Amino acid sequence: MTFSIKLQVNEHKNGTLERKSEFEFEFAHTLISTRNQMDIPPSNDPKTPLLPLDDPNQRSQIKFPSSLKSILTSNNFNILLGPLLSTIICLHVNLDGSLTTSRNMLAVLAWIFAWWLTEAVPMQVVPMTIAAMSPLLLYPLFGIASADDVAHSYMNDVIALVLGSFILALAVEHYNIHKRLALNITLVFCGDPLNPPLLLLGICGTAAFVSMWMHNVATAVMMMPVATGILRRFPTGPNQSVVVGKFCRAVVLGVLYSITIGGMSTLTGTGVNLILVGMWQSYFPEAAPVTFSTWFLFAFPSALLMFLALWALLCCLYCSRSSGQALSVYFDKAHLKEELEMLVVKNPTCQNRPTHLNCVDAARAGPMAYAEKMVLALFSMLIVLWMTRSITEDIPGWGVLFKGLAGDGTVSVMIATLLFIIPSKKQKGEKLMDWDKCKKLPWNIILLLGAGLAIADGVRSSGLADILSESLDFLEAVPYLAMTPAVCLISSTITELITSNNATATLIVPLLIQIAKTMHVHPLLLMIPGGIGAQFAFLLPTATPSNTVGFATGHIEIQDMIKIGLPLKIAGIAVLSLLMPTLGVYVFRTGEQVQ
Repeated sequence: MTFSIKLQVNEHKNGTLERKSEFEFEFAHTLISTRNQMDIPPSNDPKTPLLPLDDPNQRSQIKFPSSLKSILTSNNFNILLGPLLSTIICLHVNLDGSLTTSRNMLAVLAWIFAWWLTEAVPMQVVPMTIAAMSPLLLYPLFGIASADDVAHSYMNDVIALVLGSFILALAVEHYNIHKRLALNITLVFCGDPLNPPLLLLGICGTAAFVSMWMHNVATAVMMMPVATGILRRFPTGPNQSVVVGKFCRAVVLGVLYSITIGGMSTLTGTGVNLILVGMWQSYFPEAAPVTFSTWFLFAFPSALLMFLALWALLCCLYCSRSSGQALSVYFDKAHLKEELEMLVVKNPTCQNRPTHLNCVDAARAGPMAYAEKMVLALFSMLIVLWMTRSITEDIPGWGVLFKGLAGDGTVSVMIATLLFIIPSKKQKGEKLMDWDKCKKLPWNIILLLGAGLAIADGVRSSGLADILSESLDFLEAVPYLAMTPAVCLISSTITELITSNNATATLIVPLLIQIAKTMHVHPLLLMIPGGIGAQFAFLLPTATPSNTVGFATGHIEIQDMIKIGLPLKIAGIAVLSLLMPTLGVYVFRTGEQVQ
Protein backbone atom coordinates (compact mmCIF):
# COMPACT_ATOMS: atom_id res chain seq x y z
CA MET A 1 0.00 0.00 0.00
CA THR A 2 1.54 3.32 -1.06
CA PHE A 3 0.22 6.71 -0.02
CA SER A 4 1.15 9.73 -2.09
CA ILE A 5 0.64 13.34 -1.19
CA LYS A 6 1.00 15.62 -4.17
CA LEU A 7 1.17 19.35 -3.76
CA GLN A 8 1.33 21.42 -6.91
CA VAL A 9 1.32 25.15 -7.40
CA ASN A 10 0.34 25.97 -10.97
CA GLU A 11 2.34 28.48 -12.87
CA HIS A 12 0.42 31.67 -13.53
CA LYS A 13 0.75 33.50 -16.78
CA ASN A 14 2.33 36.47 -15.09
CA GLY A 15 5.08 34.22 -13.77
CA THR A 16 4.51 35.13 -10.13
CA LEU A 17 4.26 31.52 -8.93
CA GLU A 18 6.55 28.97 -10.39
CA ARG A 19 6.94 26.11 -7.96
CA LYS A 20 6.05 22.45 -8.18
CA SER A 21 6.66 19.99 -5.39
CA GLU A 22 5.70 16.42 -4.81
CA PHE A 23 6.09 14.46 -1.62
CA GLU A 24 5.62 10.71 -1.49
CA PHE A 25 5.58 8.72 1.68
CA GLU A 26 5.88 4.98 1.16
CA PHE A 27 5.42 2.76 4.16
CA ALA A 28 3.73 -0.32 2.66
CA HIS A 29 6.73 -2.48 3.53
CA THR A 30 6.62 -1.36 7.14
CA LEU A 31 2.90 -2.14 7.50
CA ILE A 32 3.20 -5.53 5.84
CA SER A 33 6.21 -6.60 7.91
CA THR A 34 4.49 -5.46 11.11
CA ARG A 35 1.37 -7.47 10.30
CA ASN A 36 3.40 -10.53 9.39
CA GLN A 37 5.28 -10.40 12.72
CA MET A 38 1.98 -10.31 14.60
CA ASP A 39 0.31 -12.99 12.44
CA ILE A 40 -2.51 -10.63 11.58
CA PRO A 41 -4.20 -11.57 8.33
CA PRO A 42 -4.79 -8.75 5.89
CA SER A 43 -8.31 -7.45 5.70
CA ASN A 44 -10.25 -5.77 2.92
CA ASP A 45 -12.66 -4.17 5.37
CA PRO A 46 -12.24 -0.38 5.10
CA LYS A 47 -13.09 -0.09 8.81
CA THR A 48 -10.16 -2.30 9.82
CA PRO A 49 -7.51 -0.15 11.54
CA LEU A 50 -4.19 0.27 9.77
CA LEU A 51 -2.30 -0.72 12.93
CA PRO A 52 -3.39 -3.35 15.50
CA LEU A 53 -5.24 -2.41 18.64
CA ASP A 54 -3.34 -2.42 21.92
CA ASP A 55 -2.46 -5.87 23.23
CA PRO A 56 -0.13 -5.41 26.22
CA ASN A 57 1.08 -9.01 26.30
CA GLN A 58 1.75 -9.18 22.59
CA ARG A 59 3.35 -5.74 22.45
CA SER A 60 5.74 -6.51 25.31
CA GLN A 61 6.83 -9.74 23.64
CA ILE A 62 7.58 -7.94 20.44
CA LYS A 63 9.22 -4.80 21.74
CA PHE A 64 11.24 -6.08 24.70
CA PRO A 65 14.13 -7.58 22.70
CA SER A 66 14.46 -4.52 20.48
CA SER A 67 14.24 -2.20 23.49
CA LEU A 68 16.95 -4.15 25.32
CA LYS A 69 19.10 -4.10 22.22
CA SER A 70 18.67 -0.36 21.87
CA ILE A 71 19.79 0.16 25.48
CA LEU A 72 22.81 -2.16 25.44
CA THR A 73 24.80 -0.26 22.83
CA SER A 74 28.42 0.83 22.81
CA ASN A 75 27.40 4.49 22.68
CA ASN A 76 25.29 4.18 25.83
CA PHE A 77 28.19 2.40 27.54
CA ASN A 78 30.50 5.28 26.57
CA ILE A 79 28.00 7.75 28.03
CA LEU A 80 27.95 5.85 31.33
CA LEU A 81 31.74 5.44 31.34
CA GLY A 82 32.36 9.06 32.37
CA PRO A 83 30.09 9.05 35.46
CA LEU A 84 31.29 5.55 36.35
CA LEU A 85 34.97 6.52 36.38
CA SER A 86 34.14 9.67 38.30
CA THR A 87 32.26 7.68 40.95
CA ILE A 88 35.10 5.19 41.35
CA ILE A 89 37.62 7.98 41.87
CA CYS A 90 35.44 9.76 44.42
CA LEU A 91 34.88 6.56 46.42
CA HIS A 92 38.24 4.82 46.25
CA VAL A 93 41.00 7.31 45.38
CA ASN A 94 42.88 9.01 48.22
CA LEU A 95 45.43 11.66 47.28
CA ASP A 96 47.45 11.39 50.51
CA GLY A 97 45.14 13.43 52.68
CA SER A 98 44.82 16.26 50.20
CA LEU A 99 41.81 18.51 49.86
CA THR A 100 38.55 16.97 48.68
CA THR A 101 38.45 19.41 45.77
CA SER A 102 41.67 17.90 44.35
CA ARG A 103 40.14 14.45 44.28
CA ASN A 104 36.90 15.83 42.85
CA MET A 105 38.84 17.65 40.14
CA LEU A 106 40.53 14.39 39.17
CA ALA A 107 37.09 12.76 38.99
CA VAL A 108 35.80 15.54 36.74
CA LEU A 109 38.84 15.18 34.47
CA ALA A 110 38.15 11.45 34.15
CA TRP A 111 34.52 12.18 33.25
CA ILE A 112 35.32 14.85 30.65
CA PHE A 113 38.16 13.01 28.95
CA ALA A 114 36.19 9.76 28.89
CA TRP A 115 33.54 11.57 26.86
CA TRP A 116 36.12 13.31 24.70
CA LEU A 117 38.11 10.18 23.87
CA THR A 118 35.04 8.05 23.13
CA GLU A 119 32.97 10.86 21.56
CA ALA A 120 30.14 9.48 23.64
CA VAL A 121 27.71 12.37 23.24
CA PRO A 122 27.60 13.47 19.58
CA MET A 123 23.79 13.88 19.63
CA GLN A 124 23.62 15.19 16.06
CA VAL A 125 26.25 17.84 16.79
CA VAL A 126 29.97 17.97 16.25
CA PRO A 127 31.61 15.39 18.56
CA MET A 128 32.99 16.72 21.87
CA THR A 129 30.76 19.82 21.81
CA ILE A 130 28.49 18.57 24.59
CA ALA A 131 31.50 17.35 26.58
CA ALA A 132 33.05 20.80 26.14
CA MET A 133 30.16 22.32 28.12
CA SER A 134 30.36 19.75 30.93
CA PRO A 135 32.59 21.92 33.21
CA LEU A 136 29.65 24.34 33.49
CA LEU A 137 27.65 21.46 34.99
CA LEU A 138 30.26 19.44 36.87
CA TYR A 139 32.33 22.13 38.60
CA PRO A 140 29.47 23.46 40.77
CA LEU A 141 28.16 19.92 41.47
CA PHE A 142 31.58 18.70 42.65
CA GLY A 143 32.32 21.84 44.66
CA ILE A 144 35.28 22.93 42.53
CA ALA A 145 34.11 26.39 41.48
CA SER A 146 30.95 28.45 41.25
CA ALA A 147 28.96 28.59 38.03
CA ASP A 148 29.91 32.25 37.62
CA ASP A 149 33.65 31.53 37.85
CA VAL A 150 33.45 28.69 35.34
CA ALA A 151 31.49 30.81 32.86
CA HIS A 152 34.29 33.39 32.82
CA SER A 153 36.54 30.83 31.11
CA TYR A 154 34.11 30.64 28.20
CA MET A 155 34.28 34.36 27.45
CA ASN A 156 37.56 36.12 28.04
CA ASP A 157 40.08 37.96 25.88
CA VAL A 158 41.25 34.76 24.19
CA ILE A 159 37.70 33.71 23.26
CA ALA A 160 36.97 37.25 22.05
CA LEU A 161 40.06 37.02 19.85
CA VAL A 162 38.74 33.80 18.30
CA LEU A 163 35.20 35.07 17.86
CA GLY A 164 36.23 38.25 16.04
CA SER A 165 38.69 36.43 13.78
CA PHE A 166 36.04 33.83 12.85
CA ILE A 167 33.63 36.58 11.79
CA LEU A 168 36.33 38.17 9.65
CA ALA A 169 37.11 34.75 8.14
CA LEU A 170 33.46 34.36 7.15
CA ALA A 171 33.60 37.75 5.43
CA VAL A 172 36.73 36.72 3.51
CA GLU A 173 35.00 33.51 2.44
CA HIS A 174 31.76 35.28 1.45
CA TYR A 175 33.53 37.74 -0.83
CA ASN A 176 35.80 35.07 -2.41
CA ILE A 177 38.98 36.89 -1.40
CA HIS A 178 40.76 33.58 -0.73
CA LYS A 179 39.99 32.34 -4.26
CA ARG A 180 41.14 35.59 -5.81
CA LEU A 181 44.38 35.38 -3.84
CA ALA A 182 44.96 31.75 -4.88
CA LEU A 183 44.38 32.42 -8.58
CA ASN A 184 46.61 35.52 -8.57
CA ILE A 185 49.46 33.65 -6.91
CA THR A 186 49.03 30.73 -9.30
CA LEU A 187 49.35 33.17 -12.21
CA VAL A 188 52.50 34.67 -10.71
CA PHE A 189 54.17 31.36 -9.89
CA CYS A 190 53.07 29.44 -12.98
CA GLY A 191 56.18 30.48 -14.90
CA ASP A 192 56.83 30.57 -18.61
CA PRO A 193 57.71 27.83 -19.39
CA LEU A 194 55.91 26.01 -16.59
CA ASN A 195 58.02 25.37 -13.48
CA PRO A 196 56.16 22.74 -11.39
CA PRO A 197 58.18 23.18 -8.15
CA LEU A 198 57.65 26.94 -8.33
CA LEU A 199 53.92 26.50 -9.00
CA LEU A 200 53.69 24.07 -6.07
CA LEU A 201 55.46 26.64 -3.88
CA GLY A 202 52.87 29.28 -4.83
CA ILE A 203 49.88 27.02 -4.14
CA CYS A 204 51.24 25.78 -0.81
CA GLY A 205 52.34 29.27 0.21
CA THR A 206 48.84 30.60 -0.40
CA ALA A 207 47.31 27.89 1.79
CA ALA A 208 49.85 28.56 4.55
CA PHE A 209 49.26 32.31 4.43
CA VAL A 210 45.46 32.00 4.62
CA SER A 211 45.80 29.51 7.49
CA MET A 212 47.86 32.02 9.46
CA TRP A 213 44.80 34.21 9.92
CA MET A 214 41.95 31.69 9.91
CA HIS A 215 41.29 28.46 11.74
CA ASN A 216 42.79 25.34 10.15
CA VAL A 217 39.47 23.62 9.53
CA ALA A 218 37.91 26.68 7.88
CA THR A 219 41.01 27.13 5.72
CA ALA A 220 40.94 23.48 4.64
CA VAL A 221 37.29 23.71 3.67
CA MET A 222 37.95 26.89 1.65
CA MET A 223 41.32 26.09 0.06
CA MET A 224 40.97 22.41 -0.83
CA PRO A 225 38.27 23.12 -3.47
CA VAL A 226 40.56 25.81 -4.90
CA ALA A 227 43.41 23.28 -5.15
CA THR A 228 41.25 20.54 -6.67
CA GLY A 229 39.83 23.11 -9.10
CA ILE A 230 43.34 23.64 -10.43
CA LEU A 231 43.78 19.86 -10.76
CA ARG A 232 40.59 19.48 -12.82
CA ARG A 233 42.59 20.50 -15.87
CA PHE A 234 44.33 17.12 -15.76
CA PRO A 235 42.89 13.86 -17.13
CA THR A 236 41.70 11.26 -14.64
CA GLY A 237 41.49 7.49 -14.54
CA PRO A 238 43.53 5.27 -16.88
CA ASN A 239 44.40 8.23 -19.10
CA GLN A 240 46.30 9.98 -16.31
CA SER A 241 50.07 9.72 -16.65
CA VAL A 242 52.42 8.97 -13.76
CA VAL A 243 53.80 12.51 -13.82
CA VAL A 244 50.33 14.06 -13.62
CA GLY A 245 49.29 11.68 -10.82
CA LYS A 246 52.35 12.56 -8.76
CA PHE A 247 51.77 16.29 -9.21
CA CYS A 248 48.13 15.92 -8.10
CA ARG A 249 49.26 14.12 -4.95
CA ALA A 250 51.91 16.77 -4.34
CA VAL A 251 49.35 19.59 -4.55
CA VAL A 252 46.86 17.96 -2.17
CA LEU A 253 49.55 16.92 0.33
CA GLY A 254 51.18 20.33 0.08
CA VAL A 255 47.95 22.23 0.73
CA LEU A 256 47.00 19.84 3.53
CA TYR A 257 50.25 20.16 5.47
CA SER A 258 50.79 23.83 4.62
CA ILE A 259 47.50 24.60 6.34
CA THR A 260 48.72 22.89 9.51
CA ILE A 261 52.13 24.56 9.36
CA GLY A 262 50.69 28.01 8.65
CA GLY A 263 48.29 27.68 11.57
CA MET A 264 51.21 27.22 13.96
CA SER A 265 52.70 30.61 13.19
CA THR A 266 49.93 32.81 14.65
CA LEU A 267 47.67 32.67 17.68
CA THR A 268 44.51 32.61 15.58
CA GLY A 269 45.66 29.86 13.25
CA THR A 270 44.67 26.97 15.50
CA GLY A 271 42.92 26.37 18.79
CA VAL A 272 45.98 24.75 20.37
CA ASN A 273 47.90 28.03 20.36
CA LEU A 274 45.01 29.81 22.03
CA ILE A 275 44.60 27.06 24.64
CA LEU A 276 48.31 27.29 25.45
CA VAL A 277 48.28 31.08 25.80
CA GLY A 278 45.06 30.98 27.82
CA MET A 279 46.56 28.46 30.24
CA TRP A 280 49.68 30.60 30.58
CA GLN A 281 47.54 33.56 31.59
CA SER A 282 45.53 31.40 33.98
CA TYR A 283 48.50 29.82 35.77
CA PHE A 284 50.77 32.88 35.74
CA PRO A 285 48.56 35.99 35.75
CA GLU A 286 51.41 38.19 37.02
CA ALA A 287 53.86 37.12 34.30
CA ALA A 288 54.31 38.93 30.99
CA PRO A 289 51.54 37.78 28.62
CA VAL A 290 52.26 35.94 25.39
CA THR A 291 50.95 38.44 22.85
CA PHE A 292 50.19 37.98 19.18
CA SER A 293 53.48 39.59 18.15
CA THR A 294 55.52 37.63 20.70
CA TRP A 295 54.15 34.33 19.47
CA PHE A 296 54.68 35.34 15.84
CA LEU A 297 58.35 36.22 16.39
CA PHE A 298 59.06 32.65 17.50
CA ALA A 299 56.48 30.56 15.68
CA PHE A 300 56.84 32.11 12.23
CA PRO A 301 60.54 31.18 11.80
CA SER A 302 59.74 27.69 13.07
CA ALA A 303 56.86 27.35 10.62
CA LEU A 304 58.97 28.75 7.78
CA LEU A 305 61.66 26.11 8.30
CA MET A 306 59.04 23.37 8.39
CA PHE A 307 57.38 24.77 5.26
CA LEU A 308 60.67 24.70 3.35
CA ALA A 309 61.25 21.12 4.54
CA LEU A 310 57.79 20.17 3.27
CA TRP A 311 58.39 21.79 -0.11
CA ALA A 312 61.76 20.03 -0.48
CA LEU A 313 60.17 16.65 0.36
CA LEU A 314 57.37 17.14 -2.16
CA CYS A 315 59.78 18.23 -4.91
CA CYS A 316 62.07 15.26 -4.31
CA LEU A 317 59.34 12.61 -4.16
CA TYR A 318 56.50 13.91 -6.33
CA CYS A 319 57.28 17.03 -8.32
CA SER A 320 60.60 17.34 -10.09
CA ARG A 321 61.53 20.21 -12.38
CA SER A 322 61.74 17.83 -15.34
CA SER A 323 57.96 17.24 -15.15
CA GLY A 324 57.25 20.72 -16.48
CA GLN A 325 57.03 19.67 -20.13
CA ALA A 326 54.40 17.00 -19.40
CA LEU A 327 52.32 19.37 -17.25
CA SER A 328 52.56 22.50 -19.43
CA VAL A 329 50.01 21.03 -21.84
CA TYR A 330 47.26 21.43 -19.23
CA PHE A 331 48.17 24.86 -17.82
CA ASP A 332 47.12 27.91 -19.74
CA LYS A 333 47.56 31.38 -18.26
CA ALA A 334 44.72 32.69 -20.40
CA HIS A 335 42.36 30.20 -18.77
CA LEU A 336 43.54 31.21 -15.29
CA LYS A 337 42.89 34.87 -16.11
CA GLU A 338 39.42 33.96 -17.34
CA GLU A 339 38.65 32.23 -14.05
CA LEU A 340 39.88 35.27 -12.15
CA GLU A 341 37.61 37.55 -14.18
CA MET A 342 34.62 35.29 -13.52
CA LEU A 343 34.97 35.52 -9.74
CA VAL A 344 31.76 36.91 -8.30
CA VAL A 345 30.28 37.08 -4.84
CA LYS A 346 27.33 34.71 -4.49
CA ASN A 347 24.15 36.74 -4.78
CA PRO A 348 20.96 34.89 -3.76
CA THR A 349 18.84 37.08 -6.04
CA CYS A 350 20.77 35.86 -9.08
CA GLN A 351 20.40 32.14 -8.46
CA ASN A 352 16.93 31.99 -9.98
CA ARG A 353 17.55 34.79 -12.49
CA PRO A 354 20.92 34.09 -14.12
CA THR A 355 19.94 35.96 -17.28
CA HIS A 356 18.85 39.10 -15.46
CA LEU A 357 20.76 42.17 -16.68
CA ASN A 358 22.22 43.01 -13.27
CA CYS A 359 23.31 39.39 -12.69
CA VAL A 360 25.02 39.17 -16.08
CA ASP A 361 26.97 42.34 -15.31
CA ALA A 362 27.93 40.99 -11.91
CA ALA A 363 29.19 37.69 -13.34
CA ARG A 364 31.56 39.60 -15.60
CA ALA A 365 32.87 41.86 -12.89
CA GLY A 366 36.54 40.88 -12.68
CA PRO A 367 38.09 43.75 -10.68
CA MET A 368 37.65 43.87 -6.92
CA ALA A 369 34.45 45.53 -5.80
CA TYR A 370 34.16 48.08 -2.99
CA ALA A 371 33.04 45.43 -0.49
CA GLU A 372 36.02 43.19 -1.23
CA LYS A 373 38.43 46.11 -0.90
CA MET A 374 36.94 47.10 2.46
CA VAL A 375 37.14 43.55 3.85
CA LEU A 376 40.75 43.33 2.68
CA ALA A 377 41.50 46.72 4.28
CA LEU A 378 39.98 45.64 7.60
CA PHE A 379 41.90 42.38 7.39
CA SER A 380 45.17 44.29 6.92
CA MET A 381 44.28 46.71 9.70
CA LEU A 382 43.68 43.83 12.11
CA ILE A 383 47.09 42.31 11.37
CA VAL A 384 48.85 45.65 11.89
CA LEU A 385 47.05 46.31 15.19
CA TRP A 386 47.83 42.80 16.45
CA MET A 387 51.50 43.18 15.62
CA THR A 388 51.92 46.67 17.11
CA ARG A 389 49.96 46.46 20.38
CA SER A 390 53.09 45.50 22.31
CA ILE A 391 56.41 45.59 20.46
CA THR A 392 59.40 45.86 22.81
CA GLU A 393 60.19 47.39 26.19
CA ASP A 394 61.66 50.46 24.49
CA ILE A 395 58.81 50.69 21.95
CA PRO A 396 55.70 49.75 23.94
CA GLY A 397 53.19 49.98 21.07
CA TRP A 398 49.71 51.49 20.98
CA GLY A 399 48.53 49.39 23.95
CA VAL A 400 50.20 51.85 26.33
CA LEU A 401 47.62 54.47 25.34
CA PHE A 402 44.97 52.39 27.12
CA LYS A 403 47.19 51.56 30.12
CA GLY A 404 47.38 47.92 29.11
CA LEU A 405 43.61 47.39 29.38
CA ALA A 406 43.11 46.61 25.68
CA GLY A 407 44.03 43.12 24.48
CA ASP A 408 44.21 41.27 21.19
CA GLY A 409 40.58 40.27 21.65
CA THR A 410 39.62 43.95 21.88
CA VAL A 411 41.05 44.61 18.43
CA SER A 412 39.44 41.48 16.98
CA VAL A 413 35.97 42.44 18.21
CA MET A 414 36.43 46.03 17.01
CA ILE A 415 37.17 44.88 13.46
CA ALA A 416 34.24 42.45 13.57
CA THR A 417 31.96 45.29 14.71
CA LEU A 418 33.07 47.46 11.79
CA LEU A 419 32.01 44.70 9.41
CA PHE A 420 28.43 45.14 10.65
CA ILE A 421 28.60 48.95 10.29
CA ILE A 422 30.35 49.64 6.97
CA PRO A 423 27.98 49.43 3.95
CA SER A 424 28.75 47.01 1.14
CA LYS A 425 27.33 49.32 -1.56
CA LYS A 426 25.72 46.34 -3.29
CA GLN A 427 22.16 46.93 -2.15
CA LYS A 428 20.60 49.79 -0.27
CA GLY A 429 21.11 49.38 3.46
CA GLU A 430 23.26 46.24 3.10
CA LYS A 431 26.37 46.01 5.29
CA LEU A 432 29.57 44.04 4.76
CA MET A 433 28.29 41.41 7.19
CA ASP A 434 24.98 40.57 8.80
CA TRP A 435 23.97 37.87 11.22
CA ASP A 436 22.61 35.60 8.48
CA LYS A 437 26.14 35.36 7.08
CA CYS A 438 27.41 34.46 10.56
CA LYS A 439 25.27 31.34 10.91
CA LYS A 440 28.33 29.24 10.00
CA LEU A 441 30.26 30.38 13.07
CA PRO A 442 32.02 27.28 14.52
CA TRP A 443 30.58 27.47 18.01
CA ASN A 444 31.87 23.96 18.72
CA ILE A 445 35.47 25.21 18.49
CA ILE A 446 34.72 28.22 20.70
CA LEU A 447 33.13 25.98 23.35
CA LEU A 448 36.05 23.57 23.18
CA LEU A 449 38.51 26.41 23.78
CA GLY A 450 36.45 27.55 26.74
CA ALA A 451 36.48 24.02 28.17
CA GLY A 452 40.25 23.88 27.87
CA LEU A 453 40.64 27.14 29.79
CA ALA A 454 38.10 25.99 32.40
CA ILE A 455 40.04 22.75 32.95
CA ALA A 456 43.26 24.71 33.41
CA ASP A 457 41.60 26.94 36.02
CA GLY A 458 40.13 23.94 37.82
CA VAL A 459 43.40 22.01 37.98
CA ARG A 460 45.16 25.04 39.45
CA SER A 461 42.50 26.25 41.90
CA SER A 462 41.64 22.77 43.23
CA GLY A 463 45.20 22.02 44.29
CA LEU A 464 45.55 19.11 41.86
CA ALA A 465 48.42 20.92 40.12
CA ASP A 466 50.47 20.93 43.34
CA ILE A 467 49.90 17.22 43.85
CA LEU A 468 51.06 16.51 40.30
CA SER A 469 54.15 18.63 40.89
CA GLU A 470 55.09 16.67 44.02
CA SER A 471 54.72 13.34 42.23
CA LEU A 472 57.14 14.39 39.48
CA ASP A 473 60.21 15.07 41.62
CA PHE A 474 62.19 12.33 39.84
CA LEU A 475 62.32 14.48 36.67
CA GLU A 476 64.48 17.10 38.34
CA ALA A 477 67.68 15.41 37.17
CA VAL A 478 66.58 15.02 33.54
CA PRO A 479 68.43 17.44 31.20
CA TYR A 480 66.23 19.91 29.36
CA LEU A 481 67.73 19.14 25.94
CA ALA A 482 66.42 15.58 26.29
CA MET A 483 62.98 16.72 27.46
CA THR A 484 62.13 18.92 24.47
CA PRO A 485 62.18 16.22 21.75
CA ALA A 486 60.55 13.76 24.15
CA VAL A 487 57.69 16.17 24.87
CA CYS A 488 57.17 16.84 21.14
CA LEU A 489 57.17 13.13 20.35
CA ILE A 490 54.71 12.24 23.12
CA SER A 491 52.24 15.02 22.32
CA SER A 492 52.38 14.34 18.56
CA THR A 493 51.79 10.62 19.15
CA ILE A 494 48.79 11.27 21.41
CA THR A 495 47.16 13.62 18.91
CA GLU A 496 47.84 11.17 16.07
CA LEU A 497 46.43 8.02 17.64
CA ILE A 498 44.15 8.90 20.54
CA THR A 499 42.43 12.29 20.46
CA SER A 500 42.31 15.69 18.76
CA ASN A 501 45.06 18.27 19.01
CA ASN A 502 42.89 20.59 21.12
CA ALA A 503 42.10 17.82 23.61
CA THR A 504 45.76 16.77 23.64
CA ALA A 505 46.86 20.30 24.50
CA THR A 506 44.23 20.55 27.22
CA LEU A 507 45.47 17.29 28.72
CA ILE A 508 49.22 17.66 28.40
CA VAL A 509 49.96 21.39 28.94
CA PRO A 510 48.95 21.50 32.65
CA LEU A 511 51.12 18.44 33.21
CA LEU A 512 54.06 20.10 31.46
CA ILE A 513 53.70 23.15 33.70
CA GLN A 514 54.16 20.95 36.76
CA ILE A 515 57.10 19.12 35.15
CA ALA A 516 58.76 22.47 34.43
CA LYS A 517 58.34 23.51 38.08
CA THR A 518 59.87 20.23 39.19
CA MET A 519 62.84 20.64 36.83
CA HIS A 520 63.21 24.32 37.84
CA VAL A 521 63.00 25.55 34.25
CA HIS A 522 60.79 28.20 32.71
CA PRO A 523 57.34 26.65 31.99
CA LEU A 524 57.20 27.98 28.43
CA LEU A 525 60.30 25.94 27.56
CA LEU A 526 58.12 22.83 27.84
CA MET A 527 54.65 24.25 27.19
CA ILE A 528 55.47 25.52 23.71
CA PRO A 529 57.13 22.33 22.38
CA GLY A 530 54.27 20.31 23.86
CA GLY A 531 51.57 22.58 22.41
CA ILE A 532 53.11 22.90 18.95
CA GLY A 533 54.02 19.21 18.94
CA ALA A 534 50.33 18.39 19.46
CA GLN A 535 49.76 19.83 15.98
CA PHE A 536 52.18 17.41 14.27
CA ALA A 537 49.35 15.09 13.19
CA PHE A 538 50.70 14.25 9.75
CA LEU A 539 50.33 10.47 9.42
CA LEU A 540 46.64 9.51 9.46
CA PRO A 541 43.59 10.97 7.69
CA THR A 542 41.55 10.74 10.90
CA ALA A 543 44.08 12.63 13.02
CA THR A 544 42.60 16.08 12.28
CA PRO A 545 39.59 17.40 10.35
CA SER A 546 42.00 19.07 7.90
CA ASN A 547 43.58 15.69 7.11
CA THR A 548 40.12 14.25 6.52
CA VAL A 549 39.22 17.03 4.08
CA GLY A 550 42.39 16.42 2.07
CA PHE A 551 42.04 12.64 2.10
CA ALA A 552 38.43 12.89 0.91
CA THR A 553 39.55 14.42 -2.40
CA GLY A 554 40.60 10.94 -3.57
CA HIS A 555 43.99 12.13 -4.86
CA ILE A 556 46.07 10.71 -1.98
CA GLU A 557 46.32 7.48 -0.02
CA ILE A 558 47.51 6.69 3.49
CA GLN A 559 50.94 5.60 2.26
CA ASP A 560 51.36 9.03 0.63
CA MET A 561 50.61 10.71 3.97
CA ILE A 562 53.09 8.46 5.79
CA LYS A 563 55.76 8.97 3.12
CA ILE A 564 55.64 12.76 3.58
CA GLY A 565 54.23 13.03 7.12
CA LEU A 566 56.84 10.93 8.93
CA PRO A 567 59.92 12.87 7.78
CA LEU A 568 57.96 16.11 8.23
CA LYS A 569 57.18 15.15 11.83
CA ILE A 570 60.87 14.41 12.45
CA ALA A 571 61.82 17.75 10.88
CA GLY A 572 59.31 19.56 13.10
CA ILE A 573 60.67 17.96 16.27
CA ALA A 574 64.22 18.86 15.21
CA VAL A 575 63.24 22.49 14.48
CA LEU A 576 61.59 22.95 17.89
CA SER A 577 64.47 21.24 19.69
CA LEU A 578 66.86 23.66 18.00
CA LEU A 579 64.92 26.94 18.21
CA MET A 580 63.32 26.68 21.64
CA PRO A 581 66.60 26.82 23.66
CA THR A 582 67.95 29.58 21.37
CA LEU A 583 65.36 31.88 19.78
CA GLY A 584 62.72 30.93 22.34
CA VAL A 585 64.88 32.02 25.24
CA TYR A 586 65.23 35.49 23.69
CA VAL A 587 61.62 35.96 22.53
CA PHE A 588 59.85 34.63 25.63
CA ARG A 589 62.47 35.90 28.13
CA THR A 590 62.71 32.52 29.76
CA GLY A 591 65.73 33.66 31.78
CA GLU A 592 63.43 35.76 34.00
CA GLN A 593 61.81 34.38 37.11
CA VAL A 594 58.15 33.41 36.79
CA GLN A 595 55.79 34.30 39.61
